[in-house]
Formats: sequence, C-alpha cells, structure tokens
Amino acid sequence: MSVVVAYSPSEQGRHALRAAVRESRARDLPLVVASHSYIDSEGTRTGAGEDAVRRELGGLEGADAPSTLRIRCSADEGVDEFLLGVAEAEAADLLVIGLRAKSRTGKLNLGTAARRVVLGAPCPVLAVKGSAGA
Repeated sequence: MSVVVAYSPSEQGRHALRAAVRESRARDLPLVVASHSYIDSEGTRTGAGEDAVRRELGGLEGADAPSTLRIRCSADEGVDEFLLGVAEAEAADLLVIGLRAKSRTGKLNLGTAARRVVLGAPCPVLAVKGSAGA
C-alpha cells in the first residue's frame, strides 16, 4: 500500500509531488516517486534521478519528505505503461499525476497518456493542475 506520484522537474511535477506528500502523510503510507525520462529544454532525453527528487522534496515549502520514500526511475517504456506498472507493483492506494493548463478546446481532451493512466489505474487517480490559475 502506497501513494505513487508521477514526477518530472516541471511546474506540474512539483504540484503533483506536493499533493502526493500531503496524501502520503494524511494516509500514513509510503510515498513512491515514479520518475520517467523527459525531453529537457535543450532537446535531450533525461530523467530526474534519486538525488534530483530528494533535492526537489527538500525545496518544497511546507512539504517535509515522508518517513518512507521509494524512487522508481525508467526510460524504457511509455510513461503511461510505466506509471500503471509502478502503481500495480507498489499496490498503490492513490496515484497522483500533474496536468498542464490547456486552451479552452484542449481542456475538452485530456492528453493520451493521462487518459490511459486515469482509465487504466488499479486505484483512484488524483489529477493536480500545474498552477492555481490553470
């Protein structure tokens, strides 16, 4: 049993991480950070490893790291398959994902990976907006 969060070093990733820390503490469950590779600002595929995730957790105002923390990293499969696999393997009670703001038309269409995660997750999914104004 755990709270699993999809993380990348982005605004939506930080919001999802903060929400997951809150949920993990409230439920007294371990936090599992699922860090998948992403394309950085220079167009290079990279990923947030354990050190980067721990730095991010340390920098979140009012979000002390939970007592039990596991970090799972992957670049091998699609982000949706990776998140669903981690949620299943970790017996997740909750899966937290971050969403970015979209145009009015885009709001009607959840991204393909996010839709697969929401519909395929073995547990409830908490989708967190990237910012308060989104």
